[in-house]
Amino acid sequence: MEKPIIPKLIRHASLRQLQVFEAIARHLSFTRAADELHLAQPTVSAQIKNLTDVIGLPLFEQVGKKIYLTDAGRKLHRACRDVFGALGNFEMEAADLKGLKQGNLRLAVVTTAKYFVPRLLGAFLEGYPQIDVALKVTNRERLLERMVENLDDLYVIGQPPTDAHFYFEPFMRNPLVMIAPTRHPLANAQHIELRQLAAEPFIMREPGSGTRLAVERQFERSGLKPQIRMELGSNEAIKQVVAAGLGIAVVSAHTLLADGASGDITVLNVDGFPVYWDWQIGRLSEKQPSVVAQAFLEFITSESAELIKAERSAGADQLHAASQ
Repeated sequence: MEKPIIPKLIRHASLRQLQVFEAIARHLSFTRAADELHLAQPTVSAQIKNLTDVIGLPLFEQVGKKIYLTDAGRKLHRACRDVFGALGNFEMEAADLKGLKQGNLRLAVVTTAKYFVPRLLGAFLEGYPQIDVALKVTNRERLLERMVENLDDLYVIGQPPTDAHFYFEPFMRNPLVMIAPTRHPLANAQHIELRQLAAEPFIMREPGSGTRLAVERQFERSGLKPQIRMELGSNEAIKQVVAAGLGIAVVSAHTLLADGASGDITVLNVDGFPVYWDWQIGRLSEKQPSVVAQAFLEFITSESAELIKAERSAGADQLHAASQ
């Protein structure tokens, strides 16, 4: 019988060493990796020293107080993700054969999606309590970087890239509404024309934000350009600034649901609004979803409509009005 060829790395390096390395490479921090793995930092350092001796090349380099992956480190990090991903998939498939759903799900979402994705996850985990979920909330620019780096199983975004390397499908509508302070002169007006707001100071999300792209396109269709007073990186900050009377803004109606819309904010009745975009969920095209990821995909596409109905019946008046 032909003897299997076992790479030197597998013969001399332990899975624990590779796990420690992968955590450091992901965080670019020995301290954060030690915290994640519940290890003492000297233990982490010793594991990396032993792995470096096996590889025969430095895996990290330090510049000032920051560490970076070397070329060898980047290649090993890709290999580790492949190995751990394959082992993780096998674990999930084995559990699936037993009639169970267990394993890990890495999910990354844009900041606005944080207002509803945790509720979907909560409902999903009620049916599959043995699944561990890592949820990363970040801005659109960083989410696109994570997609290129293949750091997660699934991604939720409002404006997905059109690159053929990614596959996305819509699962829920995202109504974008115009908000203003309740004392605004047009607060109770009906059928406001967009040109009436062209000179208003606008509070905008950062460049590259999906909401901002939608607003700019809507203005362009009318031959107008919003007068941007301020750019902010969070919906909470935007709502506070609008409530303070510093301008008007466009936000996803979902952002008005978390704590209820502030009594200092109203949704303006503007012609052409709400602007409807779809929330989309996707992955790398060449990456087959794991058993757990596939289960979540099927769940989210079937349950998202029920989520909206539940929110309306619970008294989410702003979202209900925006969706008419």
